[in-house]
Amino acid sequence: MKNMFKNVRTARIVHQILLYLFMTLLSIIIIYPILITASTAFRPGNVAAFVLDFSGSWTLEHFRELFEKTFYLNWYGNTLIIAISVMVLQVTIVTLAGYTYSRYRFAGRKNSLIFFLIIQMVPTMAALTAFYVLAMLIGALDQYWFLTALYIGGGIPMNTWLMKGYFDTVPREIDEAARIDGAGHLRIFASIVLPLVKPMLAVQALWAFMAPFGDFLLAKFLLRSPERLTIAVGLQSFISNHQEQKVALFAAGAILAALPICLLFFFLQKNFVSGLTTGGTKG
Repeated sequence: MKNMFKNVRTARIVHQILLYLFMTLLSIIIIYPILITASTAFRPGNVAAFVLDFSGSWTLEHFRELFEKTFYLNWYGNTLIIAISVMVLQVTIVTLAGYTYSRYRFAGRKNSLIFFLIIQMVPTMAALTAFYVLAMLIGALDQYWFLTALYIGGGIPMNTWLMKGYFDTVPREIDEAARIDGAGHLRIFASIVLPLVKPMLAVQALWAFMAPFGDFLLAKFLLRSPERLTIAVGLQSFISNHQEQKVALFAAGAILAALPICLLFFFLQKNFVSGLTTGGTKG
């Protein structure tokens, strides 16, 4: 009996050690690039490559140069406008679509869901030429509304599937009980079911907001004016010239670009860990 308890205790200790080692390794993988970027951004003078060296003095000259000698503020504002628009519109559309597919039966329901999956299999690279030609035909080159529409359209198929699956986890008995009490379709959706899917809404909002910040290909193809670029394309211009790479400026801009995403994550994180029980209590 003692040997059994001893073996269980030993296995538990080994499991904890392995878990801590894994978490430590994962933390190093995540934190190391951040430290390199920060070290490069705050070092005086330009550098030829990213370096991890915190010795010497620190400076804000690269951040000052971003604001005074480049179009960085324009790029930042452009990206925020697109990101917020994509987040609001895409989350609204996929939420309504996911609820419709989950709760209602209508002609073409199954076929349209399959069509969404087929569309999602087509990579963005394969459609770049088509997007460019379409933008030329309708005069949408260098226009934010067209780029925003592409981001929203590209996110609808798979995210609709995800929202539908999450709505499916909400028991239909809740809907039926609300109908008995006299609640209509809109009341059931807005006041009862929607609070139960807050975790997925938060995830959808974060994904939609992050997309314009991380996308390079679509913005590079469709935006032309230097002052109308997004952050990803603008920052790439700092290191695209091999004769004169501005690595420090790139690092400084990358740090500032991460701030809105971090703020949104911390704002939404309470919804990531909330479950159906919390939503059911509120409903």
